[in-house]
Amino acid sequence: MASSEEFVRFVCDQMGRAGKISYRKMFGDYGVYCDGKIFALICDNRLFVKITKAGGVIWPDLPQEAPYEGAKQHFAVDDVEDAEKLSALVTATCSELPLPKQKKSKEKKE
Repeated sequence: MASSEEFVRFVCDQMGRAGKISYRKMFGDYGVYCDGKIFALICDNRLFVKITKAGGVIWPDLPQEAPYEGAKQHFAVDDVEDAEKLSALVTATCSELPLPKQKKSKEKKE
């Protein structure tokens, strides 16, 4: 089952205090970004956040699950109603993630 865009927008609005939140459709589900860093996936209308030590401190009782078969474990966040706690989790998680790699520009050959 794919995720609904309405659910994705709601979750992204809930974590808006953490920074510039955006999302992108990927294979029927969504990748979620904060200030350009991908930190979460939304699959089957469930939020999965990358596991970091800081995220575990903010929300220590989150279960860990794979968002889809073959994926790495993520924090499975089923309570997306608490905007303050969700934003704190995103801020903490993203503080440990590297900046995205710059794409190399392709030079035209003549």
